[in-house]
Amino acid sequence: MDGLQNLIEYGVIGLLLGLSFWAVGVGVERWLFYRRVDVKQFPTLDLCEMTLTKRLVVIGTVAANAPYIGLLGTVLGIMLTFHTMGTSGAMAVAAIMIGLSLALKATAVGLLVAIPCVVMNNVLRRRVSELLTQYKAQHRS
Repeated sequence: MDGLQNLIEYGVIGLLLGLSFWAVGVGVERWLFYRRVDVKQFPTLDLCEMTLTKRLVVIGTVAANAPYIGLLGTVLGIMLTFHTMGTSGAMAVAAIMIGLSLALKATAVGLLVAIPCVVMNNVLRRRVSELLTQYKAQHRS
């Protein structure tokens, strides 16, 4: 069962941390791009919108799926706890607490990844809306 514990510790939590770094990297890149973009450079609204929303789906996908990946870690941690209890034949409090803490750690990391990604996604999409409104105002006249 050490393999399952390693899968939770390094697989699930490692995947969540990797996704968070990826989402933050995309978020920083997009924010820096929005700070220097001039909507006058785009010939059409479609091209403007496509350029502004590029890679935002990464942040939204991480935000939407991180809690589920954390939940997977939770289920695996609880399975590990039940397996440990069943094979030992005794109700060892220490083994139960270790398994449950591992499960809750996966849930917590999933939420810690998802919540900032949701905020970052909302902030960036708001900036896209502002830039598109600016584009429409400049090209209406």
